[in-house]
Amino acid sequence: MREILGKAMTVRELLKGVKYSIDYYQREYKWRDKQIRELVDDLTGKFLEEFKPDHTRDKVADYPHYFLGSIINYIVDGQQRLTSLTLLLILLRNLQKNHDDEVNVDELIFSEKYGKKSFNLHVEERISCLNALFDGKEFDLIDQSESVQNLYNRYEDLEHCLPGELRLEALPYFIDWLLENVHLIEITAYSDDDAYTIFETMNDRGLSLSPTDMLKGYLLANITDEAKRSAANTRWRERIRELNEAGKEVEPDCFKAWFRSRHATKIRERKRGAKPEDFDRIGTEFHRWLRDASKAVGLKHSDDYYRFIDRDFDFYSRQYLRLIEASQNKIDGLEHILYN
Repeated sequence: MREILGKAMTVRELLKGVKYSIDYYQREYKWRDKQIRELVDDLTGKFLEEFKPDHTRDKVADYPHYFLGSIINYIVDGQQRLTSLTLLLILLRNLQKNHDDEVNVDELIFSEKYGKKSFNLHVEERISCLNALFDGKEFDLIDQSESVQNLYNRYEDLEHCLPGELRLEALPYFIDWLLENVHLIEITAYSDDDAYTIFETMNDRGLSLSPTDMLKGYLLANITDEAKRSAANTRWRERIRELNEAGKEVEPDCFKAWFRSRHATKIRERKRGAKPEDFDRIGTEFHRWLRDASKAVGLKHSDDYYRFIDRDFDFYSRQYLRLIEASQNKIDGLEHILYN
Protein backbone atom coordinates (compact mmCIF):
# COMPACT_ATOMS: atom_id res chain seq x y z
CA MET A 1 0.00 0.00 0.00
CA ARG A 2 1.28 3.48 -0.84
CA GLU A 3 1.37 6.37 1.59
CA ILE A 4 -1.86 7.14 3.46
CA LEU A 5 -2.42 10.72 4.54
CA GLY A 6 -4.78 11.92 7.26
CA LYS A 7 -5.58 15.57 7.82
CA ALA A 8 -7.86 17.26 10.35
CA MET A 9 -10.19 19.73 8.63
CA THR A 10 -12.99 22.00 9.70
CA VAL A 11 -16.37 21.67 8.02
CA ARG A 12 -15.57 24.82 6.03
CA GLU A 13 -12.21 23.48 4.87
CA LEU A 14 -13.70 20.12 3.98
CA LEU A 15 -16.56 21.41 1.84
CA LYS A 16 -15.55 24.80 0.42
CA GLY A 17 -14.92 24.56 -3.32
CA VAL A 18 -14.49 20.75 -3.23
CA LYS A 19 -16.48 18.12 -5.15
CA TYR A 20 -17.16 14.69 -3.63
CA SER A 21 -18.85 11.66 -5.14
CA ILE A 22 -20.04 8.41 -3.59
CA ASP A 23 -17.84 5.58 -4.79
CA TYR A 24 -19.15 2.16 -5.77
CA TYR A 25 -17.80 0.60 -2.56
CA GLN A 26 -20.31 2.50 -0.51
CA ARG A 27 -23.80 1.49 0.52
CA GLU A 28 -27.02 3.47 0.30
CA TYR A 29 -27.66 6.48 2.47
CA LYS A 30 -29.31 4.59 5.32
CA TRP A 31 -29.47 6.93 8.29
CA ARG A 32 -32.78 6.88 10.11
CA ASP A 33 -34.47 9.33 12.44
CA LYS A 34 -32.46 7.95 15.39
CA GLN A 35 -29.07 8.75 13.85
CA ILE A 36 -30.16 12.23 12.75
CA ARG A 37 -31.46 13.05 16.22
CA GLU A 38 -28.24 11.79 17.81
CA LEU A 39 -26.18 13.98 15.47
CA VAL A 40 -28.30 17.07 16.18
CA ASP A 41 -28.33 16.40 19.92
CA ASP A 42 -24.54 15.99 20.01
CA LEU A 43 -23.81 19.13 17.98
CA THR A 44 -26.39 21.42 19.56
CA GLY A 45 -25.69 20.11 23.07
CA LYS A 46 -21.98 20.87 22.73
CA PHE A 47 -22.72 24.33 21.36
CA LEU A 48 -25.37 25.27 23.92
CA GLU A 49 -23.06 24.31 26.81
CA GLU A 50 -21.06 27.44 25.95
CA PHE A 51 -23.43 29.84 24.24
CA LYS A 52 -24.77 32.88 26.11
CA PRO A 53 -26.99 35.55 24.53
CA ASP A 54 -24.66 38.36 25.62
CA HIS A 55 -21.66 36.89 23.79
CA THR A 56 -20.33 38.67 20.73
CA ARG A 57 -19.90 36.59 17.56
CA ASP A 58 -16.09 36.51 17.82
CA LYS A 59 -16.44 34.77 21.21
CA VAL A 60 -17.43 31.60 19.29
CA ALA A 61 -13.75 31.12 18.39
CA ASP A 62 -13.15 30.17 22.04
CA TYR A 63 -15.98 27.62 22.20
CA PRO A 64 -15.04 23.91 22.52
CA HIS A 65 -14.26 21.92 19.40
CA TYR A 66 -16.09 18.78 18.27
CA PHE A 67 -14.80 15.75 16.32
CA LEU A 68 -17.34 14.39 13.83
CA GLY A 69 -15.43 11.38 12.47
CA SER A 70 -13.46 10.50 9.35
CA ILE A 71 -14.02 10.28 5.61
CA ILE A 72 -12.00 8.48 2.94
CA ASN A 73 -11.65 10.17 -0.45
CA TYR A 74 -13.52 9.92 -2.63
CA ILE A 75 -16.18 9.13 -0.05
CA VAL A 76 -15.41 5.46 0.10
CA ASP A 77 -16.44 5.74 3.73
CA GLY A 78 -18.08 8.59 5.66
CA GLN A 79 -20.95 9.34 3.31
CA GLN A 80 -23.57 8.91 6.03
CA ARG A 81 -22.07 11.79 8.01
CA LEU A 82 -21.23 13.95 4.99
CA THR A 83 -24.69 13.52 3.45
CA SER A 84 -26.34 14.37 6.77
CA LEU A 85 -24.06 17.36 7.19
CA THR A 86 -25.05 18.62 3.74
CA LEU A 87 -28.73 18.30 4.68
CA LEU A 88 -28.09 20.23 7.90
CA LEU A 89 -26.33 23.03 5.97
CA ILE A 90 -29.28 23.29 3.55
CA LEU A 91 -31.67 23.57 6.49
CA LEU A 92 -29.53 26.21 8.20
CA ARG A 93 -29.34 28.16 4.94
CA ASN A 94 -33.13 28.11 4.61
CA LEU A 95 -33.62 29.14 8.26
CA GLN A 96 -31.40 32.18 7.71
CA LYS A 97 -33.62 33.76 5.08
CA ASN A 98 -34.57 37.31 6.06
CA HIS A 99 -31.91 37.39 8.82
CA ASP A 100 -29.74 40.52 8.85
CA ASP A 101 -26.62 38.64 10.04
CA GLU A 102 -26.80 35.77 7.53
CA VAL A 103 -23.77 33.47 7.37
CA ASN A 104 -22.85 32.46 3.82
CA VAL A 105 -23.00 28.66 3.59
CA ASP A 106 -23.87 28.44 -0.10
CA GLU A 107 -20.28 27.70 -1.17
CA LEU A 108 -20.25 24.68 1.16
CA ILE A 109 -23.38 23.24 -0.45
CA PHE A 110 -22.93 23.97 -4.15
CA SER A 111 -20.85 25.79 -6.72
CA GLU A 112 -22.09 27.60 -9.79
CA LYS A 113 -20.54 27.69 -13.26
CA TYR A 114 -22.07 29.25 -16.36
CA GLY A 115 -25.27 29.74 -14.42
CA LYS A 116 -25.61 26.05 -13.55
CA LYS A 117 -25.70 24.90 -9.91
CA SER A 118 -23.66 21.80 -8.98
CA PHE A 119 -23.81 20.29 -5.50
CA ASN A 120 -20.48 19.69 -3.75
CA LEU A 121 -21.61 16.19 -2.75
CA HIS A 122 -22.44 14.99 -6.24
CA VAL A 123 -24.57 11.89 -6.75
CA GLU A 124 -26.59 11.95 -9.96
CA GLU A 125 -29.76 10.31 -8.62
CA ARG A 126 -29.98 12.74 -5.69
CA ILE A 127 -29.81 16.02 -7.63
CA SER A 128 -33.57 16.54 -8.14
CA CYS A 129 -34.29 15.87 -4.45
CA LEU A 130 -31.51 18.18 -3.26
CA ASN A 131 -32.73 20.92 -5.60
CA ALA A 132 -36.22 20.64 -4.12
CA LEU A 133 -34.91 20.81 -0.55
CA PHE A 134 -32.62 23.71 -1.43
CA ASP A 135 -35.53 25.65 -2.95
CA GLY A 136 -37.98 24.68 -0.19
CA LYS A 137 -40.27 22.75 -2.53
CA GLU A 138 -42.19 19.47 -2.24
CA PHE A 139 -40.69 16.35 -3.84
CA ASP A 140 -42.47 13.24 -5.08
CA LEU A 141 -40.88 10.10 -3.57
CA ILE A 142 -42.75 7.59 -5.76
CA ASP A 143 -40.32 5.23 -7.55
CA GLN A 144 -37.31 6.86 -5.90
CA SER A 145 -34.37 4.83 -4.57
CA GLU A 146 -33.84 4.02 -0.89
CA SER A 147 -31.14 6.71 -0.67
CA VAL A 148 -33.31 9.45 -2.15
CA GLN A 149 -36.27 8.58 0.08
CA ASN A 150 -34.03 8.62 3.15
CA LEU A 151 -32.50 11.90 2.01
CA TYR A 152 -35.88 13.63 1.91
CA ASN A 153 -37.17 12.06 5.13
CA ARG A 154 -34.03 12.88 7.09
CA TYR A 155 -34.30 16.54 6.07
CA GLU A 156 -37.80 16.58 7.51
CA ASP A 157 -36.43 14.99 10.70
CA LEU A 158 -33.83 17.76 10.91
CA GLU A 159 -36.56 20.38 10.61
CA HIS A 160 -38.43 18.82 13.53
CA CYS A 161 -35.54 18.14 15.91
CA LEU A 162 -33.39 21.29 15.61
CA PRO A 163 -33.93 23.11 18.94
CA GLY A 164 -36.06 26.24 18.86
CA GLU A 165 -33.39 28.33 20.65
CA LEU A 166 -31.09 27.87 17.63
CA ARG A 167 -33.61 29.28 15.16
CA LEU A 168 -33.48 32.90 16.37
CA GLU A 169 -30.63 35.00 17.77
CA ALA A 170 -28.31 32.03 18.33
CA LEU A 171 -28.55 30.82 14.70
CA PRO A 172 -25.53 32.69 13.23
CA TYR A 173 -23.45 31.76 16.31
CA PHE A 174 -24.27 28.08 15.85
CA ILE A 175 -23.43 28.21 12.13
CA ASP A 176 -20.09 29.90 12.90
CA TRP A 177 -19.30 27.18 15.44
CA LEU A 178 -20.36 24.37 13.08
CA LEU A 179 -18.15 25.65 10.26
CA GLU A 180 -15.05 26.54 12.27
CA ASN A 181 -15.06 24.34 15.40
CA VAL A 182 -16.39 21.01 14.11
CA HIS A 183 -13.67 18.82 12.60
CA LEU A 184 -13.37 15.66 10.51
CA ILE A 185 -10.32 13.64 9.52
CA GLU A 186 -9.89 13.39 5.75
CA ILE A 187 -8.03 10.19 4.81
CA THR A 188 -6.51 10.25 1.33
CA ALA A 189 -5.68 7.04 -0.56
CA TYR A 190 -3.98 7.04 -3.94
CA SER A 191 -5.56 4.02 -5.60
CA ASP A 192 -8.85 2.09 -5.61
CA ASP A 193 -7.12 -0.91 -4.03
CA ASP A 194 -5.72 1.18 -1.18
CA ALA A 195 -9.07 2.89 -0.60
CA TYR A 196 -10.90 -0.44 -0.47
CA THR A 197 -8.31 -1.92 1.91
CA ILE A 198 -8.69 1.05 4.28
CA PHE A 199 -12.47 0.83 3.96
CA GLU A 200 -12.53 -2.89 4.72
CA THR A 201 -10.11 -2.59 7.64
CA MET A 202 -12.07 0.23 9.28
CA ASN A 203 -15.34 -1.61 8.92
CA ASP A 204 -13.90 -4.89 10.14
CA ARG A 205 -12.94 -3.03 13.32
CA GLY A 206 -16.49 -2.41 14.46
CA LEU A 207 -18.19 0.13 12.18
CA SER A 208 -21.66 -0.90 11.11
CA LEU A 209 -21.27 -2.38 7.64
CA SER A 210 -22.71 -5.80 6.95
CA PRO A 211 -20.91 -8.68 5.19
CA THR A 212 -23.17 -7.97 2.20
CA ASP A 213 -21.94 -4.36 2.04
CA MET A 214 -18.36 -5.60 2.15
CA LEU A 215 -19.04 -8.20 -0.54
CA LYS A 216 -20.58 -5.58 -2.81
CA GLY A 217 -17.55 -3.33 -2.41
CA TYR A 218 -15.14 -6.14 -3.27
CA LEU A 219 -17.04 -7.29 -6.36
CA LEU A 220 -17.67 -3.84 -7.82
CA ALA A 221 -14.09 -2.73 -7.15
CA ASN A 222 -12.91 -5.44 -9.54
CA ILE A 223 -15.17 -4.41 -12.45
CA THR A 224 -13.04 -1.97 -14.43
CA ASP A 225 -15.58 -1.03 -17.12
CA GLU A 226 -17.54 1.93 -15.75
CA ALA A 227 -20.76 1.16 -17.65
CA LYS A 228 -20.76 -2.49 -16.54
CA ARG A 229 -19.96 -1.47 -12.97
CA SER A 230 -22.92 0.91 -12.95
CA ALA A 231 -25.23 -1.74 -14.41
CA ALA A 232 -24.03 -4.34 -11.89
CA ASN A 233 -24.55 -1.85 -9.05
CA THR A 234 -28.12 -1.19 -10.18
CA ARG A 235 -28.94 -4.91 -10.41
CA TRP A 236 -27.39 -5.50 -6.99
CA ARG A 237 -29.35 -2.72 -5.32
CA GLU A 238 -32.67 -3.82 -6.77
CA ARG A 239 -32.24 -7.45 -5.76
CA ILE A 240 -30.91 -6.64 -2.27
CA ARG A 241 -34.03 -4.54 -1.72
CA GLU A 242 -36.20 -7.53 -2.72
CA LEU A 243 -34.30 -9.81 -0.36
CA ASN A 244 -34.69 -7.38 2.53
CA GLU A 245 -38.39 -6.99 1.83
CA ALA A 246 -38.79 -10.79 1.95
CA GLY A 247 -37.92 -10.92 5.64
CA LYS A 248 -35.33 -10.52 8.34
CA GLU A 249 -31.98 -12.26 7.64
CA VAL A 250 -33.13 -13.33 4.15
CA GLU A 251 -30.36 -11.28 2.55
CA PRO A 252 -27.34 -12.86 4.35
CA ASP A 253 -28.97 -16.32 4.37
CA CYS A 254 -29.28 -16.15 0.59
CA PHE A 255 -25.52 -15.74 0.15
CA LYS A 256 -24.76 -18.45 2.69
CA ALA A 257 -27.10 -20.94 1.01
CA TRP A 258 -25.79 -20.07 -2.46
CA PHE A 259 -22.08 -20.27 -1.60
CA ARG A 260 -22.43 -23.37 0.53
CA SER A 261 -24.50 -25.30 -2.00
CA ARG A 262 -22.29 -24.38 -4.97
CA HIS A 263 -18.79 -24.16 -3.52
CA ALA A 264 -18.39 -25.64 -0.03
CA THR A 265 -16.62 -29.02 -0.12
CA LYS A 266 -15.50 -29.38 3.49
CA ILE A 267 -16.83 -28.79 7.00
CA ARG A 268 -14.86 -28.53 10.24
CA GLU A 269 -13.97 -31.92 11.70
CA ARG A 270 -15.44 -32.68 15.13
CA LYS A 271 -12.17 -32.81 17.01
CA ARG A 272 -10.06 -30.47 19.10
CA GLY A 273 -7.91 -28.05 17.10
CA ALA A 274 -9.75 -28.62 13.82
CA LYS A 275 -9.76 -25.54 11.61
CA PRO A 276 -12.85 -23.97 10.01
CA GLU A 277 -13.42 -25.15 6.44
CA ASP A 278 -15.41 -23.62 3.58
CA PHE A 279 -18.81 -24.51 5.02
CA ASP A 280 -17.98 -22.93 8.39
CA ARG A 281 -16.34 -19.78 7.01
CA ILE A 282 -19.24 -19.09 4.67
CA GLY A 283 -21.54 -19.15 7.68
CA THR A 284 -19.58 -16.48 9.56
CA GLU A 285 -17.67 -14.41 6.97
CA PHE A 286 -18.91 -15.15 3.47
CA HIS A 287 -17.56 -11.85 2.09
CA ARG A 288 -14.01 -12.68 3.19
CA TRP A 289 -14.35 -16.33 2.15
CA LEU A 290 -15.23 -15.30 -1.42
CA ARG A 291 -12.25 -12.96 -1.63
CA ASP A 292 -9.91 -15.76 -0.53
CA ALA A 293 -11.59 -18.31 -2.85
CA SER A 294 -11.97 -15.97 -5.83
CA LYS A 295 -9.78 -17.94 -8.26
CA ALA A 296 -11.39 -21.26 -7.33
CA VAL A 297 -14.81 -19.69 -7.91
CA GLY A 298 -13.66 -18.40 -11.32
CA LEU A 299 -13.14 -14.73 -10.50
CA LYS A 300 -9.97 -13.75 -12.34
CA HIS A 301 -10.79 -10.85 -14.66
CA SER A 302 -13.12 -7.86 -14.69
CA ASP A 303 -15.72 -9.64 -16.85
CA ASP A 304 -15.80 -12.55 -14.39
CA TYR A 305 -16.83 -10.22 -11.59
CA TYR A 306 -19.46 -8.61 -13.80
CA ARG A 307 -20.97 -12.00 -14.73
CA PHE A 308 -20.91 -13.04 -11.09
CA ILE A 309 -23.37 -10.24 -10.31
CA ASP A 310 -25.24 -9.93 -13.60
CA ARG A 311 -25.76 -13.67 -14.18
CA ASP A 312 -24.95 -15.76 -11.09
CA PHE A 313 -26.22 -13.47 -8.35
CA ASP A 314 -29.33 -12.69 -10.39
CA PHE A 315 -30.11 -16.39 -10.92
CA TYR A 316 -29.41 -17.77 -7.44
CA SER A 317 -31.03 -14.90 -5.55
CA ARG A 318 -34.13 -15.27 -7.73
CA GLN A 319 -34.31 -18.96 -6.92
CA TYR A 320 -33.83 -18.25 -3.22
CA LEU A 321 -36.68 -15.72 -3.24
CA ARG A 322 -38.86 -18.32 -4.97
CA LEU A 323 -38.06 -20.84 -2.25
CA ILE A 324 -38.85 -18.27 0.45
CA GLU A 325 -42.23 -17.65 -1.18
CA ALA A 326 -42.85 -21.39 -1.48
CA SER A 327 -42.15 -21.82 2.23
CA GLN A 328 -44.98 -19.40 3.00
CA ASN A 329 -47.53 -20.05 0.24
CA LYS A 330 -48.61 -23.07 -1.79
CA ILE A 331 -46.96 -23.03 -5.24
CA ASP A 332 -47.68 -25.74 -7.79
CA GLY A 333 -44.76 -28.12 -7.97
CA LEU A 334 -43.19 -26.81 -4.78
CA GLU A 335 -45.82 -27.93 -2.24
CA HIS A 336 -43.27 -30.08 -0.40
CA ILE A 337 -41.37 -26.95 0.63
CA LEU A 338 -44.44 -25.50 2.37
CA TYR A 339 -45.38 -28.79 4.04
CA ASN A 340 -41.87 -29.47 5.30
